[in-house]
Amino acid sequence: MILVTGATGTVGRPLVRALRARGAAVRALVRDAGEAPAEWDDGVEPVVADLNDAGSLAAAAAGIEAVHLLTPVGPDAARQARNVIDAVAGAGRPKVVLQAAIGVRRRTVPVRFFDAHTAALDHLEGSGLPWTVLAPNGFLQNFLALLPDLRRTGTLALPAGDAAVSYVDARDIAEVAATVLTTDGHEGAVLDVTGPRAMDHDEIAERLGAALGRPLTYRALTPEQARTALLGTGMSAWQADGLVELYGLYASGAARAVSDTVPRLLGRPALPIETFLADHATALRAGSAPSQENH
Repeated sequence: MILVTGATGTVGRPLVRALRARGAAVRALVRDAGEAPAEWDDGVEPVVADLNDAGSLAAAAAGIEAVHLLTPVGPDAARQARNVIDAVAGAGRPKVVLQAAIGVRRRTVPVRFFDAHTAALDHLEGSGLPWTVLAPNGFLQNFLALLPDLRRTGTLALPAGDAAVSYVDARDIAEVAATVLTTDGHEGAVLDVTGPRAMDHDEIAERLGAALGRPLTYRALTPEQARTALLGTGMSAWQADGLVELYGLYASGAARAVSDTVPRLLGRPALPIETFLADHATALRAGSAPSQENH
């Protein structure tokens, strides 16, 4: 039995599918019993628990062999990760696959969103549990959340400078996670997970525009401009500052490297942006977007 936290999210949902395709039984952590997707079969056991309530996690952790640990972005993420780690440690010695972010041990630009990943890894190392860290780059799926603004303004406006980023398709992250969760030989590894190449945001805007059927241009915002715009949407200061820090990391060039994790573990190249855009053509043309999570 494999426990998946964040089971209905951008990575969690395809991860559940990937695990079931491998024949693994899944215990899917949800906040509400009504969240269970219709696609889940009898091999998926939804369990209701609250990451903020350590006591509620005991039943979810009972009898598991492995856990995919992903906490939502927020000020409480480090405590939530500790709660999960302590719960699974109390239920035996399952392996923990922690989803963090690229550069989790070698960041040169502070990003508050990632502080919880470092804290979780520190806690894992002290727990005695076997662990692996997946450290993906930014998600291609997060561009879907920008569709309304892209259609309205014709501009991809981000404080990312002119640096290239090796954005990754979240479905590749899920497939890598499923492989690590169901095979041996990954203990103690920190695996960067990236797309097949780095792209600057001028190219991304051009490709998104072609998929949308309208011209798009990229405009590099200053951090101050970006923060003001984010606060204007009603976003909290903590979240807005974190996003500005994240794009500062991208602008520094620290997210341009391409790793071999996807081809090495999956035996195929990482999914390129062309595949992502083709597979999401309906949403892109309609201007609709699923809810997003993470970086």
